[in-house]
Amino acid sequence: MAVTNFIPTIWSARLNEGFKKALVYGNCVNTDYEGEIKGAGSTVKINSVGAVTIDNYDKSKGINKPQELDSSQSTLTIDQAKYFNFQVDDIDKAQANVDLLDAGIKEASYGLANVADQYIANFYTEVKAGNTIGDDTTPIVPTIANAYDYLIDLGVILDENSVSEIDRFVVVPSWFYGLLLKDPRFTKEIDIMRTGFVGNIDNMAVYKSNNVPNTSGEKYKIIAGQKSAISFAGQVDSVEAYRPESQFSDAVKGLQVYGAKCIKPEGIAVLTANRK
Repeated sequence: MAVTNFIPTIWSARLNEGFKKALVYGNCVNTDYEGEIKGAGSTVKINSVGAVTIDNYDKSKGINKPQELDSSQSTLTIDQAKYFNFQVDDIDKAQANVDLLDAGIKEASYGLANVADQYIANFYTEVKAGNTIGDDTTPIVPTIANAYDYLIDLGVILDENSVSEIDRFVVVPSWFYGLLLKDPRFTKEIDIMRTGFVGNIDNMAVYKSNNVPNTSGEKYKIIAGQKSAISFAGQVDSVEAYRPESQFSDAVKGLQVYGAKCIKPEGIAVLTANRK
C-alpha cells in the first residue's frame, strides 16, 4: 500500500479494531462514556444515583410521595496521549512479500493496547479498604492446591459488597494460570474463546495477562471485579500517512487519547501474591 491509497477513516477504524481485540484489562471495564470525549484534555461528567427505597403497597393507603434520589458526580479526564510514528523504506517495501505498512499498523494496535492495559491495571490502587487478600508486607504464596480457592475468596468479597454477578472478571499472571491448569476444578470449566480469556470460576471470566502489576516479579496484584467498577474512554485522535522529506519511504503516524476512572471501588477486590 502506498500513501496515495491511504484513507484515514478506514485505517483509523482498522487501528481501533486491532486495539480492542488486543486488550485484556480493557475487556474488564465499561466504555459507557466513550462517545462523549472530544480529544486530549477533555472531561466527562459521570453521574451516579443512590439506592431506590422499596415499600409495601397498601391499596387503601396508596403510595408515598416520590423519593428524591441522592446523586453524586465524578469526572473522567482524558489525560493519556500515546503516539506511534514508523516508516517503510521504498527498497524494503519493493523487496518484501507482505504489506509492511499494514503489518506496522497491526503492531501499532498491539503496542497501544499493551500500554493501555498497563494503565488500566494500575487502578487496583482504588480498591475499597477491606476488599483485599494479602498485602505488600504479607503477600499470599498460592499453590496448586489453593490457587483456585483464593479466586473463590475474591468472588466472596464481591458478593459481600452486593456486586452484580453479571460481567465479573479476574486477571491472573501466567504463572498463576499455570497453577490453575493443574487443578481439575478449573480445567473442567476451561473454554478458551478470545484473547486473554482462559475460563470461568464462580461466575468470573478468568483472563491471563503479562501486565498484572507487580514489583520486580513479586507482589502481583490480581484484580477481580465487575465491569461497572471502572469506566474507560478512548479514541484514535488521528492517523496520517506521509512521505518524510529526507527519506525515500512511506510513513504513518497516529495519536490515541484515553482516560479512565474507578467509579465503584467496592466493585473490585485485590489479591497480593508471590510466586512460590
